[in-house]
Amino acid sequence: MGLAWMVAAAVAAVLASWAFNALVRLVWRPRAIARRLRAQGVRGPGYRFFSGNLGEIKRLRAEAAGATLAVGDHDFVPLVQPHHRAWISLYGRTFLYWNGATPNVCVADVNVVKQVLFDRTGLYPKNLMNPHITRLLGKGLVLTDGDDWKRHRKVVHPAFNMDKLKMMTATMSDCARSMMSDWEAQLTNSGDSVEVELSSQFEELTADVISHTVFGSSYKEGRQVFLAQRELQFLAFSTAFNVQIPALRYLPTSKNLRTWKLDKQVRGMLTDIIKTRLANKNTSGYGNDLLGLMLESCAPEHGAETPLLSMDEIIDECKTFFFAGHDTTSHLLTWASFLLSTHPEWQDKLREEVRRECGDNQQEPSGDMLNKLKLVNMFLLETLRLYSPVTLIQRKAGSDLELGGVRVPEGAILTIPIATIHRDKEVWGEDAGEFRPERFENGVTRAAKHPNALLSFSSGPRSCIGQNFAMIEAKAVIAMILQKFSLELSPKYVHAPMDVITLRPRHGLPMLLKHLQILVKLMRSNVETHMTTGL
Repeated sequence: MGLAWMVAAAVAAVLASWAFNALVRLVWRPRAIARRLRAQGVRGPGYRFFSGNLGEIKRLRAEAAGATLAVGDHDFVPLVQPHHRAWISLYGRTFLYWNGATPNVCVADVNVVKQVLFDRTGLYPKNLMNPHITRLLGKGLVLTDGDDWKRHRKVVHPAFNMDKLKMMTATMSDCARSMMSDWEAQLTNSGDSVEVELSSQFEELTADVISHTVFGSSYKEGRQVFLAQRELQFLAFSTAFNVQIPALRYLPTSKNLRTWKLDKQVRGMLTDIIKTRLANKNTSGYGNDLLGLMLESCAPEHGAETPLLSMDEIIDECKTFFFAGHDTTSHLLTWASFLLSTHPEWQDKLREEVRRECGDNQQEPSGDMLNKLKLVNMFLLETLRLYSPVTLIQRKAGSDLELGGVRVPEGAILTIPIATIHRDKEVWGEDAGEFRPERFENGVTRAAKHPNALLSFSSGPRSCIGQNFAMIEAKAVIAMILQKFSLELSPKYVHAPMDVITLRPRHGLPMLLKHLQILVKLMRSNVETHMTTGL
């Protein structure tokens, strides 16, 4: 009897402790944080028990889901992040909202953003609250912090120096040529023009490029990773606006079971590729692709017993390479093609530059040729400004700290709304909503009133290590397309950008492609007919 009483008392004590902690976390702490920030001038929508503002975010997104834009309207924020647009108009550039019981401070002031992104002391670590996104990306260079990040960067950085990237240009061109050969075959069968859904084509292309450049001879196996990760991406985003309850990630729900299965497939495929590469090492090393360079860097140095990265960490880096290396570039190409088709005068300007710098015989551009494509570079930068593949960055307050004159509590999420900042007229001028590549004529740092206003690749010491890779690939593909084809937006296109971790057209990008040689022949024929009629 006495033992039973003691057990019951212990259980009651545990339940009371749990209830007290829940009350503090779900009621008292949110109210105290909101009160302290409000006293400092930071307001926001009111906290709702347990769910915070996630219900309101879902409602606003649902209301915007069926909306479309005019083709010339580049302001997709009301469609993709309607809560940012609504709350900034009510509360200003810095405001507080709630992801469940976790405070989220939106930071849309460029000077404050710089304080976060240029910090070198570790005050603003990456936000790892959503385990599904962490599983998708892997805890590679993008998501690690502190000493782990330095160790990963030491391994990965040499693979992205410009000399190695220029050598990869031939691989990028080969993959693009294969894609365009299919277009030419379709044109041969269909006549003057052919309609192609470009967004899916570019996803296939960039997956092909990253498969070759990361995995080399194992690229066919690498492409299977792409297919599994694409499904993981949509599964991960479907949880982005749910309350993150740690215990739920271990329950065998249908979504968790599918995620576990896909993740196991990805890890298994990557493990097999890596083990095969390790077993086939020869006198020249592990290969010149990114995986080979990474394995070479991880080989024990100077008799050290432990490699710089473990097998699990190498797998995570491969996951990071694969997702970040193909997904963002495919959408950059998609939106660049959209803008080329809706701005024919720029299509003509860029084609003329490509012919001038890369020759008039449709030869594939070299790395040195791509460096001379100034107009193409300006065009891609403006594409990134208006249609940045990544529309926001999130960090976390690693401790109680001061940010832009405001005391922010430890653990608060810091959201940097890239899409909103890229449309800020106080930063970019009154024409911030317009497509004007000439704003980048004097470089990125002089394009706006703030030198660090373009945030598509982030900024500061943690800026995207693959940005040169992405820009070289985009330049090469755009140059090769312009050498052979003209682009005209299909009447079927519906302008409705959507965000699934990265920004994409909701209904794809149907494009009418015409072969330039056929166009030239038609123009000559029309001229000859006109001259004959005139005579």
